[in-house]
Amino acid sequence: MKTPDLLPAALIGAVASARSMTPMAALATAHLAGRTTPGRLRLLTHPLFTAGALAMGVGELFGDKMKSAPDRTVLLGLLARIMSAGIAGAALAPGGRERAGAGLAVATAVPMVYLTLAGRKRAMREIGQTKSGLIEDALIVAAGIGVVAFAVRGR
Repeated sequence: MKTPDLLPAALIGAVASARSMTPMAALATAHLAGRTTPGRLRLLTHPLFTAGALAMGVGELFGDKMKSAPDRTVLLGLLARIMSAGIAGAALAPGGRERAGAGLAVATAVPMVYLTLAGRKRAMREIGQTKSGLIEDALIVAAGIGVVAFAVRGR
């Protein structure tokens, strides 16, 4: 197994640590653009998945700015990140290595949840919740799109 082949899986796990739905939305966007993922998951090509992933991705970006938004380390937040990282990691791993990609993405996402939360809390103290959230959104959405685009290029 070549580590570079699984690099997109690890990177999408890092994306999921900060925005749980961004990996799914990035995969849905790639599907709409006619791209296929290296790993084969039937779920990803279903129109309901595509619509739902895009809606949830946008919804998360708005919800994150609310004062009542929970930390990403609460149980449901962690579960969402684990599931999103696992699905996206499997999709971005080479065919036949979907399980390894899922495991690597989850193994990256879980510790990164705590690192990204610490960074966000520091930014919130310095520049506020909304501004720090918008900056984090821009960075994470760009990273998610970039990772998925890299993994599906030419497919």
